[in-house]
Amino acid sequence: MAGRDGAVDTGEFDYIIVGAGSAGCVLANRLTADGKHSVLLLEAGPRDRNIWIHIPIGYARLFKNPKVNWMYQTEPEPGLDGRQVFQPRGKVLGGSSSINGLVYIRGQHADYDRWQQLGNVGWGYDDILPYFKRAENQQRGEDEYHGVGGPLHVSNSRINDPLSDAFITAATQVGIPANNDFNGASQEGAGYYQTTTRNGRRGSTARTYLRAARERRNLKIETNALAQRVLFDGKRASGVAYRQNGALKSARARKEVLVSSGAYNSPQLLQLSGVGSGELLRQHGIDVVHDAPGVGASLQDHLQVRIVTRCSRAITINDDVMSLRRKAMMAMRYAFLRKGPLTIAAASAGAFFKTHPRLSTPDVQIHFIPFSTDKMGENLHTFSGFTAHVCQLRPESRGSVKIKSADPEVAPEIRINYLSTDTDRTTNVEGLKILRKILAAPAMKPFCAGEEEPGPQVTSDADLLAYARQRSSTVFHPTSTCRMGNDPLAVVDQQLRVRGIDGLRVVDGSIMPDLVSGNTNAPIVAIAEKASDMILADAK
Repeated sequence: MAGRDGAVDTGEFDYIIVGAGSAGCVLANRLTADGKHSVLLLEAGPRDRNIWIHIPIGYARLFKNPKVNWMYQTEPEPGLDGRQVFQPRGKVLGGSSSINGLVYIRGQHADYDRWQQLGNVGWGYDDILPYFKRAENQQRGEDEYHGVGGPLHVSNSRINDPLSDAFITAATQVGIPANNDFNGASQEGAGYYQTTTRNGRRGSTARTYLRAARERRNLKIETNALAQRVLFDGKRASGVAYRQNGALKSARARKEVLVSSGAYNSPQLLQLSGVGSGELLRQHGIDVVHDAPGVGASLQDHLQVRIVTRCSRAITINDDVMSLRRKAMMAMRYAFLRKGPLTIAAASAGAFFKTHPRLSTPDVQIHFIPFSTDKMGENLHTFSGFTAHVCQLRPESRGSVKIKSADPEVAPEIRINYLSTDTDRTTNVEGLKILRKILAAPAMKPFCAGEEEPGPQVTSDADLLAYARQRSSTVFHPTSTCRMGNDPLAVVDQQLRVRGIDGLRVVDGSIMPDLVSGNTNAPIVAIAEKASDMILADAK
Protein backbone atom coordinates (compact mmCIF):
# COMPACT_ATOMS: atom_id res chain seq x y z
CA MET A 1 0.00 0.00 0.00
CA ALA A 2 1.34 3.45 -0.87
CA GLY A 3 1.43 6.08 1.85
CA ARG A 4 2.36 9.74 1.72
CA ASP A 5 4.69 10.85 -1.08
CA GLY A 6 4.53 7.38 -2.60
CA ALA A 7 6.08 5.78 0.49
CA VAL A 8 5.24 2.15 1.22
CA ASP A 9 2.81 2.06 4.16
CA THR A 10 4.15 -0.44 6.70
CA GLY A 11 1.21 -0.28 9.05
CA GLU A 12 -0.09 1.35 12.19
CA PHE A 13 1.33 1.02 15.71
CA ASP A 14 0.49 2.52 19.07
CA TYR A 15 4.02 3.89 19.40
CA ILE A 16 6.87 4.48 16.99
CA ILE A 17 10.31 4.81 18.57
CA VAL A 18 12.98 6.44 16.41
CA GLY A 19 16.39 5.21 17.54
CA ALA A 20 17.28 1.90 19.19
CA GLY A 21 19.98 3.34 21.41
CA SER A 22 20.45 3.65 25.15
CA ALA A 23 16.96 5.14 25.60
CA GLY A 24 15.10 3.55 22.70
CA CYS A 25 15.84 -0.03 23.74
CA VAL A 26 14.60 0.73 27.26
CA LEU A 27 11.35 2.17 25.87
CA ALA A 28 10.85 -0.78 23.52
CA ASN A 29 11.13 -3.20 26.43
CA ARG A 30 8.95 -1.33 28.91
CA LEU A 31 6.19 -0.28 26.49
CA THR A 32 5.68 -3.83 25.18
CA ALA A 33 6.00 -5.70 28.49
CA ASP A 34 2.27 -5.93 29.28
CA GLY A 35 1.31 -6.90 25.73
CA LYS A 36 -1.27 -4.12 25.44
CA HIS A 37 0.58 -1.78 23.09
CA SER A 38 2.15 -2.30 19.67
CA VAL A 39 5.53 -0.71 19.06
CA LEU A 40 7.66 -0.11 15.98
CA LEU A 41 11.35 0.44 16.76
CA LEU A 42 13.40 2.07 13.98
CA GLU A 43 17.21 1.96 13.96
CA ALA A 44 19.34 3.59 11.27
CA GLY A 45 22.19 1.13 11.80
CA PRO A 46 22.54 -2.67 11.67
CA ARG A 47 22.02 -5.38 14.25
CA ASP A 48 24.72 -5.67 16.93
CA ARG A 49 26.55 -8.65 15.41
CA ASN A 50 30.08 -7.23 15.32
CA ILE A 51 32.09 -9.32 17.82
CA TRP A 52 33.95 -6.27 19.11
CA ILE A 53 30.70 -4.78 20.38
CA HIS A 54 30.52 -7.52 23.00
CA ILE A 55 34.17 -7.51 24.12
CA PRO A 56 34.62 -4.54 26.48
CA ILE A 57 37.90 -3.22 25.09
CA GLY A 58 36.37 -3.51 21.63
CA TYR A 59 35.30 0.13 21.86
CA ALA A 60 38.78 0.94 20.54
CA ARG A 61 38.02 -1.10 17.40
CA LEU A 62 34.62 0.56 16.92
CA PHE A 63 35.79 4.11 17.47
CA LYS A 64 36.17 4.82 13.76
CA ASN A 65 34.07 2.07 12.22
CA PRO A 66 31.45 3.75 9.98
CA LYS A 67 29.35 0.58 9.89
CA VAL A 68 28.31 1.13 13.53
CA ASN A 69 29.31 4.76 14.10
CA TRP A 70 27.92 8.05 12.78
CA MET A 71 31.50 9.41 12.67
CA TYR A 72 30.50 13.03 13.26
CA GLN A 73 32.88 15.99 13.42
CA THR A 74 32.38 19.39 14.98
CA GLU A 75 32.88 22.53 13.00
CA PRO A 76 36.26 24.21 13.68
CA GLU A 77 36.27 25.07 17.39
CA PRO A 78 37.57 28.60 18.16
CA GLY A 79 38.52 27.63 21.73
CA LEU A 80 40.60 24.70 20.49
CA ASP A 81 42.75 26.61 18.00
CA GLY A 82 40.29 25.97 15.20
CA ARG A 83 40.50 22.18 15.46
CA GLN A 84 37.59 19.95 14.55
CA VAL A 85 36.74 17.37 17.22
CA PHE A 86 35.70 13.85 16.26
CA GLN A 87 32.30 12.90 17.69
CA PRO A 88 31.64 9.13 17.59
CA ARG A 89 28.01 8.12 18.16
CA GLY A 90 26.50 4.66 17.95
CA LYS A 91 24.70 3.69 14.73
CA VAL A 92 23.67 0.13 15.63
CA LEU A 93 21.21 -1.65 17.90
CA GLY A 94 22.11 -0.36 21.36
CA GLY A 95 23.31 2.96 19.94
CA SER A 96 26.19 4.46 21.85
CA SER A 97 25.76 1.87 24.61
CA SER A 98 27.15 -0.60 22.04
CA ILE A 99 30.34 1.39 21.37
CA ASN A 100 30.91 3.46 24.52
CA GLY A 101 33.51 3.11 27.28
CA LEU A 102 31.15 1.19 29.63
CA VAL A 103 31.78 3.36 32.73
CA TYR A 104 28.76 3.41 35.06
CA ILE A 105 28.38 6.83 36.67
CA ARG A 106 25.09 8.49 37.59
CA GLY A 107 26.25 12.00 38.45
CA GLN A 108 25.81 13.91 41.66
CA HIS A 109 22.62 14.14 43.73
CA ALA A 110 22.80 17.92 43.24
CA ASP A 111 22.61 17.58 39.44
CA TYR A 112 19.04 16.36 39.57
CA ASP A 113 18.05 18.67 42.40
CA ARG A 114 19.30 21.53 40.21
CA TRP A 115 17.04 20.32 37.40
CA GLN A 116 14.11 20.49 39.80
CA GLN A 117 15.13 23.94 41.03
CA LEU A 118 14.96 25.09 37.42
CA GLY A 119 11.25 24.21 37.50
CA ASN A 120 11.40 20.61 36.29
CA VAL A 121 9.08 19.13 38.90
CA GLY A 122 9.53 15.40 39.38
CA TRP A 123 13.18 15.34 38.28
CA GLY A 124 14.96 15.80 41.62
CA TYR A 125 17.38 13.18 42.93
CA ASP A 126 14.77 11.50 45.11
CA ASP A 127 12.53 11.23 42.03
CA ILE A 128 15.15 9.72 39.72
CA LEU A 129 16.87 7.37 42.22
CA PRO A 130 14.08 4.73 42.04
CA TYR A 131 14.64 4.51 38.28
CA PHE A 132 18.38 4.02 38.66
CA LYS A 133 17.60 1.22 41.10
CA ARG A 134 14.91 -0.33 38.90
CA ALA A 135 17.28 -0.46 35.93
CA GLU A 136 20.17 -1.93 37.90
CA ASN A 137 21.39 -5.43 38.65
CA GLN A 138 24.19 -4.47 40.99
CA GLN A 139 26.92 -7.09 41.51
CA ARG A 140 27.51 -5.83 45.07
CA GLY A 141 23.89 -6.33 46.04
CA GLU A 142 20.97 -4.14 47.03
CA ASP A 143 21.14 -1.19 49.41
CA GLU A 144 19.80 2.33 49.84
CA TYR A 145 21.33 3.46 46.55
CA HIS A 146 21.42 0.31 44.43
CA GLY A 147 19.05 -2.28 43.04
CA VAL A 148 19.21 -5.90 41.94
CA GLY A 149 17.16 -7.81 39.41
CA GLY A 150 17.04 -5.04 36.81
CA PRO A 151 18.12 -5.51 33.19
CA LEU A 152 21.32 -3.41 33.40
CA HIS A 153 24.21 -5.35 34.91
CA VAL A 154 26.67 -3.22 36.88
CA SER A 155 29.91 -5.02 37.71
CA ASN A 156 33.26 -4.60 39.41
CA SER A 157 36.55 -4.52 37.54
CA ARG A 158 37.84 -7.89 36.30
CA ILE A 159 41.48 -6.87 35.93
CA ASN A 160 44.27 -6.94 38.47
CA ASP A 161 46.04 -3.66 37.81
CA PRO A 162 48.80 -2.37 40.11
CA LEU A 163 48.81 0.98 38.30
CA SER A 164 45.18 1.64 39.13
CA ASP A 165 45.78 0.59 42.73
CA ALA A 166 48.70 3.00 42.92
CA PHE A 167 46.67 5.83 41.40
CA ILE A 168 43.93 5.44 44.01
CA THR A 169 46.47 5.38 46.84
CA ALA A 170 48.27 8.40 45.39
CA ALA A 171 45.01 10.36 45.29
CA THR A 172 44.47 9.71 49.00
CA GLN A 173 48.03 10.88 49.66
CA VAL A 174 47.21 14.32 48.27
CA GLY A 175 44.02 14.63 50.31
CA ILE A 176 41.35 13.05 48.09
CA PRO A 177 39.39 10.48 50.13
CA ALA A 178 39.01 6.88 49.01
CA ASN A 179 35.54 6.11 47.67
CA ASN A 180 34.31 2.60 46.96
CA ASP A 181 31.03 3.79 45.41
CA PHE A 182 30.88 6.89 43.22
CA ASN A 183 27.13 6.30 42.84
CA GLY A 184 26.29 6.12 46.53
CA ALA A 185 26.04 8.71 49.27
CA SER A 186 28.77 10.96 47.82
CA GLN A 187 30.66 11.13 44.56
CA GLU A 188 33.82 12.75 45.90
CA GLY A 189 36.91 10.57 46.18
CA ALA A 190 39.11 8.08 44.35
CA GLY A 191 38.39 4.48 43.50
CA TYR A 192 37.65 1.90 40.84
CA TYR A 193 34.89 2.44 38.30
CA GLN A 194 32.11 -0.05 37.89
CA THR A 195 31.03 -0.96 34.38
CA THR A 196 27.94 -1.99 32.44
CA THR A 197 29.19 -5.53 31.91
CA ARG A 198 28.26 -9.04 32.93
CA ASN A 199 30.81 -11.83 33.20
CA GLY A 200 33.27 -9.86 31.13
CA ARG A 201 30.85 -9.00 28.28
CA ARG A 202 29.41 -5.62 27.36
CA GLY A 203 25.90 -4.99 28.61
CA SER A 204 24.52 -2.63 25.97
CA THR A 205 20.83 -1.79 26.16
CA ALA A 206 20.36 -3.95 23.05
CA ARG A 207 21.65 -6.90 25.04
CA THR A 208 20.12 -6.08 28.43
CA TYR A 209 16.75 -4.57 27.46
CA LEU A 210 15.98 -5.34 23.83
CA ARG A 211 16.98 -9.01 23.79
CA ALA A 212 14.27 -9.83 26.33
CA ALA A 213 11.64 -8.09 24.19
CA ARG A 214 12.63 -9.17 20.68
CA GLU A 215 10.27 -12.12 20.43
CA ARG A 216 7.20 -10.24 21.65
CA ARG A 217 4.51 -10.15 18.99
CA ASN A 218 3.70 -6.53 19.78
CA LEU A 219 7.24 -5.32 18.97
CA LYS A 220 8.56 -4.88 15.44
CA ILE A 221 12.23 -3.96 15.01
CA GLU A 222 13.47 -2.47 11.75
CA THR A 223 17.23 -1.97 11.28
CA ASN A 224 19.00 -0.02 8.54
CA ALA A 225 15.95 2.25 8.66
CA LEU A 226 16.92 5.92 8.55
CA ALA A 227 14.12 8.23 9.67
CA GLN A 228 13.46 10.97 7.11
CA ARG A 229 10.95 13.01 9.09
CA VAL A 230 8.12 12.85 11.58
CA LEU A 231 4.73 13.07 9.84
CA PHE A 232 2.05 15.46 11.12
CA ASP A 233 -1.66 16.00 10.89
CA GLY A 234 -1.73 19.69 11.69
CA LYS A 235 0.26 19.93 14.91
CA ARG A 236 -0.17 16.31 15.91
CA ALA A 237 2.55 13.75 15.17
CA SER A 238 0.91 10.96 13.19
CA GLY A 239 3.77 8.78 12.00
CA VAL A 240 7.31 8.54 10.64
CA ALA A 241 8.72 8.35 7.13
CA TYR A 242 11.91 6.30 6.85
CA ARG A 243 14.20 4.92 4.19
CA GLN A 244 15.23 1.28 4.33
CA ASN A 245 17.40 -0.46 1.75
CA GLY A 246 16.69 2.30 -0.74
CA ALA A 247 12.90 2.19 -0.35
CA LEU A 248 10.89 5.02 1.16
CA LYS A 249 8.45 3.73 3.76
CA SER A 250 6.09 5.21 6.31
CA ALA A 251 4.36 4.00 9.46
CA ARG A 252 1.47 5.49 11.39
CA ALA A 253 1.29 6.07 15.16
CA ARG A 254 -2.05 5.80 16.97
CA LYS A 255 -0.76 7.27 20.21
CA GLU A 256 2.71 8.81 20.03
CA VAL A 257 5.99 9.17 18.17
CA LEU A 258 8.97 8.88 20.53
CA VAL A 259 12.23 10.38 19.27
CA SER A 260 15.22 8.71 20.93
CA SER A 261 17.96 9.43 18.42
CA GLY A 262 20.47 11.16 20.70
CA ALA A 263 21.77 14.65 21.24
CA TYR A 264 22.73 15.13 17.58
CA ASN A 265 20.16 13.13 15.65
CA SER A 266 17.06 14.03 17.69
CA PRO A 267 17.27 17.78 17.01
CA GLN A 268 18.27 17.01 13.42
CA LEU A 269 15.12 14.90 12.93
CA LEU A 270 12.88 17.53 14.53
CA GLN A 271 14.32 20.20 12.27
CA LEU A 272 13.94 18.00 9.18
CA SER A 273 10.32 17.50 10.24
CA GLY A 274 9.51 21.21 10.50
CA VAL A 275 9.99 21.66 14.25
CA GLY A 276 12.78 24.11 14.97
CA SER A 277 13.93 27.63 14.23
CA GLY A 278 11.63 28.94 11.52
CA GLU A 279 14.46 30.94 10.00
CA LEU A 280 16.72 27.87 9.79
CA LEU A 281 14.00 25.67 8.32
CA ARG A 282 13.02 28.16 5.65
CA GLN A 283 16.68 28.44 4.60
CA HIS A 284 16.49 24.76 3.64
CA GLY A 285 13.03 24.83 2.09
CA ILE A 286 11.33 22.99 4.94
CA ASP A 287 7.74 23.86 5.82
CA VAL A 288 7.48 25.11 9.39
CA VAL A 289 5.16 22.99 11.50
CA HIS A 290 6.15 24.69 14.74
CA ASP A 291 8.66 27.50 15.23
CA ALA A 292 10.80 26.25 18.13
CA PRO A 293 14.16 28.08 18.21
CA GLY A 294 15.38 25.97 21.15
CA VAL A 295 15.64 22.81 19.03
CA GLY A 296 19.36 22.16 18.63
CA ALA A 297 20.36 24.98 20.97
CA SER A 298 22.03 24.62 24.40
CA LEU A 299 24.41 21.78 23.36
CA GLN A 300 26.86 20.79 26.08
CA ASP A 301 29.64 18.21 26.18
CA HIS A 302 32.45 17.15 28.50
CA LEU A 303 35.98 18.00 27.38
CA GLN A 304 38.96 15.91 28.41
CA VAL A 305 42.60 16.94 28.69
CA ARG A 306 45.11 14.17 29.24
CA ILE A 307 48.48 13.53 30.80
CA VAL A 308 50.50 10.65 29.33
CA THR A 309 53.19 9.15 31.55
CA ARG A 310 55.94 6.71 30.65
CA CYS A 311 55.86 3.69 32.94
CA SER A 312 59.06 2.41 34.50
CA ARG A 313 57.77 -1.16 34.47
CA ALA A 314 56.53 -3.24 31.54
CA ILE A 315 53.08 -3.76 33.08
CA THR A 316 50.85 -1.66 30.84
CA ILE A 317 48.48 -2.81 28.11
CA ASN A 318 50.94 -1.22 25.69
CA ASP A 319 53.39 -3.92 26.77
CA ASP A 320 50.76 -6.64 26.38
CA VAL A 321 50.06 -5.57 22.81
CA MET A 322 53.76 -5.32 21.90
CA SER A 323 54.42 -8.94 22.92
CA LEU A 324 53.02 -11.82 20.84
CA ARG A 325 53.17 -14.10 23.87
CA ARG A 326 51.36 -11.63 26.11
CA LYS A 327 48.77 -10.94 23.44
CA ALA A 328 48.08 -14.65 23.17
CA MET A 329 47.81 -14.95 26.96
CA MET A 330 45.48 -11.95 27.04
CA ALA A 331 43.22 -13.55 24.41
CA MET A 332 43.23 -16.94 26.15
CA ARG A 333 42.45 -15.43 29.53
CA TYR A 334 39.47 -13.66 28.06
CA ALA A 335 38.29 -16.66 26.05
CA PHE A 336 38.35 -19.08 28.99
CA LEU A 337 37.86 -16.85 32.06
CA ARG A 338 36.35 -13.60 30.71
CA LYS A 339 39.01 -11.74 32.69
CA GLY A 340 42.09 -9.65 32.04
CA PRO A 341 42.87 -6.59 29.90
CA LEU A 342 40.21 -7.32 27.26
CA THR A 343 37.57 -6.59 29.91
CA ILE A 344 38.86 -3.10 30.60
CA ALA A 345 36.56 -0.09 30.16
CA ALA A 346 37.58 3.35 28.93
CA ALA A 347 38.79 3.95 32.48
CA SER A 348 39.74 1.48 35.17
CA ALA A 349 40.06 3.87 38.10
CA GLY A 350 39.35 7.51 38.69
CA ALA A 351 38.68 10.37 41.05
CA PHE A 352 36.25 13.21 41.61
CA PHE A 353 37.57 16.32 43.36
CA LYS A 354 37.09 20.07 43.83
CA THR A 355 39.49 22.52 42.25
CA HIS A 356 38.59 25.20 44.83
CA PRO A 357 37.54 24.98 48.50
CA ARG A 358 34.51 27.20 47.92
CA LEU A 359 32.83 24.49 45.85
CA SER A 360 30.25 22.26 47.53
CA THR A 361 30.74 19.30 45.17
CA PRO A 362 33.51 18.05 42.84
CA ASP A 363 33.95 19.90 39.56
CA VAL A 364 36.57 17.60 37.99
CA GLN A 365 36.61 13.90 37.16
CA ILE A 366 39.70 11.83 36.35
CA HIS A 367 39.65 8.81 34.04
CA PHE A 368 42.74 6.64 34.58
CA ILE A 369 43.69 3.89 32.10
CA PRO A 370 46.77 1.61 32.04
CA PHE A 371 47.62 2.27 28.39
CA SER A 372 48.47 5.23 26.17
CA THR A 373 47.98 6.30 22.57
CA ASP A 374 48.20 9.44 20.47
CA LYS A 375 44.44 9.39 19.83
CA MET A 376 41.61 7.10 20.88
CA GLY A 377 40.99 4.45 18.25
CA GLU A 378 44.61 4.52 17.04
CA ASN A 379 47.53 2.22 17.79
CA LEU A 380 48.94 2.17 21.31
CA HIS A 381 52.34 3.72 21.95
CA THR A 382 55.36 1.46 21.51
CA PHE A 383 56.63 2.41 24.96
CA SER A 384 55.24 1.46 28.37
CA GLY A 385 52.72 4.14 29.16
CA PHE A 386 49.52 5.07 30.98
CA THR A 387 47.05 7.93 30.72
CA ALA A 388 44.93 10.06 33.03
CA HIS A 389 42.31 12.49 31.71
CA VAL A 390 40.94 15.62 33.36
CA CYS A 391 37.23 16.18 32.71
CA GLN A 392 35.47 19.36 33.83
CA LEU A 393 32.13 18.14 35.18
CA ARG A 394 29.96 21.25 34.78
CA PRO A 395 31.07 23.23 31.74
CA GLU A 396 29.42 26.58 31.10
CA SER A 397 30.09 26.54 27.36
CA ARG A 398 27.08 25.82 25.16
CA GLY A 399 26.81 25.22 21.45
CA SER A 400 24.31 24.11 18.84
CA VAL A 401 23.21 21.48 16.33
CA LYS A 402 21.73 22.69 13.03
CA ILE A 403 20.82 20.90 9.84
CA LYS A 404 22.98 21.77 6.84
CA SER A 405 20.50 20.37 4.34
CA ALA A 406 16.98 18.99 4.00
CA ASP A 407 18.64 15.67 3.14
CA PRO A 408 18.56 13.37 6.22
CA GLU A 409 21.82 11.73 5.13
CA VAL A 410 23.78 14.98 5.42
CA ALA A 411 25.44 15.28 8.83
CA PRO A 412 24.33 18.27 10.90
CA GLU A 413 26.47 21.24 11.79
CA ILE A 414 27.84 20.67 15.32
CA ARG A 415 29.33 23.57 17.29
CA ILE A 416 30.16 22.94 20.95
CA ASN A 417 32.21 26.08 21.74
CA TYR A 418 34.59 24.30 24.09
CA LEU A 419 36.57 26.51 26.52
CA SER A 420 34.51 29.59 25.67
CA THR A 421 34.19 30.83 29.28
CA ASP A 422 36.69 31.84 31.96
CA THR A 423 35.35 29.17 34.32
CA ASP A 424 35.87 26.42 31.76
CA ARG A 425 39.41 27.52 31.00
CA THR A 426 40.39 27.91 34.65
CA THR A 427 38.86 24.62 35.77
CA ASN A 428 40.72 22.60 33.17
CA VAL A 429 44.03 24.21 34.09
CA GLU A 430 43.48 23.68 37.83
CA GLY A 431 42.42 20.11 37.16
CA LEU A 432 45.66 19.40 35.32
CA LYS A 433 47.68 20.88 38.19
CA ILE A 434 45.94 18.67 40.77
CA LEU A 435 46.31 15.61 38.53
CA ARG A 436 50.03 16.27 38.32
CA LYS A 437 50.16 16.29 42.14
CA ILE A 438 48.49 12.88 42.21
CA LEU A 439 50.92 11.47 39.66
CA ALA A 440 53.84 12.87 41.68
CA ALA A 441 52.64 11.36 45.00
CA PRO A 442 54.73 8.60 46.67
CA ALA A 443 52.48 5.74 45.57
CA MET A 444 52.98 6.59 41.88
CA LYS A 445 56.71 7.31 41.98
CA PRO A 446 57.82 3.68 41.48
CA PHE A 447 55.85 3.57 38.24
CA CYS A 448 56.60 6.98 36.70
CA ALA A 449 59.52 7.28 34.28
CA GLY A 450 58.63 10.79 33.17
CA GLU A 451 55.76 12.80 31.74
CA GLU A 452 55.47 12.24 28.00
CA GLU A 453 52.62 14.68 27.40
CA PRO A 454 52.31 17.62 27.86
CA GLY A 455 55.88 17.27 29.15
CA PRO A 456 57.91 18.93 31.91
CA GLN A 457 58.48 22.06 29.82
CA VAL A 458 54.76 22.93 30.15
CA THR A 459 54.56 24.60 33.56
CA SER A 460 52.69 27.91 33.61
CA ASP A 461 48.92 28.30 33.61
CA ALA A 462 49.19 29.88 30.16
CA ASP A 463 51.19 26.91 28.89
CA LEU A 464 48.68 24.43 30.32
CA LEU A 465 45.79 26.29 28.73
CA ALA A 466 47.60 26.37 25.40
CA TYR A 467 48.15 22.61 25.70
CA ALA A 468 44.46 22.08 26.46
CA ARG A 469 43.55 24.04 23.36
CA GLN A 470 45.94 21.99 21.23
CA ARG A 471 45.29 18.46 22.49
CA SER A 472 41.97 18.16 24.33
CA SER A 473 39.09 16.12 22.96
CA THR A 474 35.58 15.04 23.86
CA VAL A 475 34.56 12.54 26.56
CA PHE A 476 31.59 11.70 24.29
CA HIS A 477 28.79 13.14 26.45
CA PRO A 478 26.72 15.52 24.26
CA THR A 479 23.41 16.59 25.84
CA SER A 480 20.75 19.27 26.15
CA THR A 481 19.85 19.96 22.49
CA CYS A 482 16.12 19.31 23.16
CA ARG A 483 16.28 20.72 26.65
CA MET A 484 13.55 20.18 29.25
CA GLY A 485 12.28 23.33 30.91
CA ASN A 486 9.72 26.12 31.10
CA ASP A 487 11.53 28.99 29.38
CA PRO A 488 11.02 30.08 25.75
CA LEU A 489 13.97 27.97 24.50
CA ALA A 490 12.91 24.78 26.29
CA VAL A 491 11.94 22.08 23.79
CA VAL A 492 10.12 19.56 26.02
CA ASP A 493 8.06 19.81 29.18
CA GLN A 494 8.47 17.74 32.35
CA GLN A 495 6.61 14.85 30.68
CA LEU A 496 9.14 15.07 27.80
CA ARG A 497 6.37 16.15 25.41
CA VAL A 498 7.52 18.52 22.68
CA ARG A 499 6.05 21.91 23.49
CA GLY A 500 3.49 23.10 20.95
CA ILE A 501 3.04 19.63 19.42
CA ASP A 502 0.71 16.74 20.32
CA GLY A 503 1.70 13.09 20.22
CA LEU A 504 5.45 13.71 20.15
CA ARG A 505 8.05 13.21 22.86
CA VAL A 506 11.83 13.23 22.99
CA VAL A 507 13.39 10.63 25.28
CA ASP A 508 17.20 10.60 25.41
CA GLY A 509 20.16 12.64 26.67
CA SER A 510 19.12 15.64 24.61
CA ILE A 511 16.40 16.47 27.16
CA MET A 512 18.85 17.10 30.01
CA PRO A 513 18.53 20.74 31.17
CA ASP A 514 22.30 20.67 31.60
CA LEU A 515 25.07 18.11 31.84
CA VAL A 516 25.23 15.71 34.75
CA SER A 517 28.51 15.47 36.65
CA GLY A 518 29.90 12.34 35.05
CA ASN A 519 29.37 9.80 32.31
CA THR A 520 25.96 10.02 30.70
CA ASN A 521 24.86 6.49 29.76
CA ALA A 522 23.44 5.51 33.16
CA PRO A 523 21.38 8.74 33.44
CA ILE A 524 19.98 8.26 29.93
CA VAL A 525 18.80 4.76 30.86
CA ALA A 526 17.12 6.18 33.98
CA ILE A 527 15.49 8.96 31.92
CA ALA A 528 14.00 6.33 29.61
CA GLU A 529 12.83 4.23 32.57
CA LYS A 530 11.01 7.25 34.00
CA ALA A 531 9.64 8.24 30.59
CA SER A 532 8.16 4.78 30.06
CA ASP A 533 6.12 5.16 33.24
CA MET A 534 4.85 8.58 32.12
CA ILE A 535 3.95 7.31 28.65
CA LEU A 536 2.09 4.28 30.01
CA ALA A 537 0.26 6.44 32.57
CA ASP A 538 -0.98 8.69 29.75
CA ALA A 539 -2.12 5.64 27.76
CA LYS A 540 -4.62 4.56 30.42
